[in-house]
Amino acid sequence: MAGKAAAPGTAVLLVTANVGSLFDDPEHLQETWLRELYQVVHTHKPHFMALHCQEFGGKNYEASMSHVDKFVKELLSSDAMKEYNRARVYLDENFKSQEHFTALGSFYFLHESLKNIYQFDFKAKKYRKVTGKEIYSDTLESTPMLEKEKFPQDYFPECKWSRKGFVRTRWCVADCAFDLVNIHLFHDASNLVAWETSPSVYSGIRHKALGYVLDRIIDQRFEKVSYFVFGDFNFRLDSKSVVETLCTQATMQTVRAADTNEVVKLIFRESDNDRKLLEFDKELSVFKDRLYELDISFPPSYPYSEDSGQGAQYMDTRCPAWCDRVLMSPSARELILKSESEEKVVTYDHIGPNVCMGDHKPVFLAFRLAPGAGKPHAHAHKCCVVQ
Repeated sequence: MAGKAAAPGTAVLLVTANVGSLFDDPEHLQETWLRELYQVVHTHKPHFMALHCQEFGGKNYEASMSHVDKFVKELLSSDAMKEYNRARVYLDENFKSQEHFTALGSFYFLHESLKNIYQFDFKAKKYRKVTGKEIYSDTLESTPMLEKEKFPQDYFPECKWSRKGFVRTRWCVADCAFDLVNIHLFHDASNLVAWETSPSVYSGIRHKALGYVLDRIIDQRFEKVSYFVFGDFNFRLDSKSVVETLCTQATMQTVRAADTNEVVKLIFRESDNDRKLLEFDKELSVFKDRLYELDISFPPSYPYSEDSGQGAQYMDTRCPAWCDRVLMSPSARELILKSESEEKVVTYDHIGPNVCMGDHKPVFLAFRLAPGAGKPHAHAHKCCVVQ
């Protein structure tokens, strides 16, 4: 299944998906969701696949966390994934722990043809060979194969308590070491507040949290390696500029509270402006020297209708935005094989454009690690030594 003989390098597939809607309505969404994911796997035939999920267990997790086991079992035992004979699954399901709960789920699949793959033990500071399929859940704080952290409450005081945070794992594939970070940043608590200033107060909160993560993964505790950060960044468009620029000709509806006559909602209706919207996608620019992203050619990944019959329709509650992203360090960019042939070996896109995947469309990056890309660092990473 994996890799054509003519295509050099190790095929890698990185997927990020906010799955809150999926677990709130698995009866109508799960089969379609998984079918679309499997189609991407079939198309790109990765040797190594990482699936980062946010809101794992659902937005109403106390009621819907019970659907997790079925989803995980399906992923690990489906015919579509039968050639992936090794897997690691890390699920933060302990919603009773307000201090630590992030609702993040990270899945890693290794194709049977992939040899000599290792995962880093952060406690022992050693790489360990990956064999078999293992699932870690409930509390992950004691798992040495990852680093997990929830953002401090004072980062986003408007929330009663937040599930936002990150999970980091480190891998060595074909002597090439890299970190994979599953991240979920803060949302906009109020459209009206976000619209008041440019940039909005919420973008500043996201910058603070993302900066914290980047500083954390390159600190002095461990050797620095390339990294990919993919998840729900909740990046929003510059709302004030969008309204002032795009909506001058749009139909505007003002909704006021019946008792106080205060404005509680402004509704603007525009269409066919995905490409125009990109110019208002500015939040990542703060990190232009630290994070790289391939050109975006797909529509905003959020907020889609959760009606299973309206897969391509946005909800009118928020301005569409590219919340779900796959970002990388400058050195990770250099790991991606640049093809000199006509064959397209790097793809950055969304999943399920015409079907309902929930309020977020998953986003993926498919590429090949260039042969020998990590060779100069192989000895330093100790990737060739079974621990």
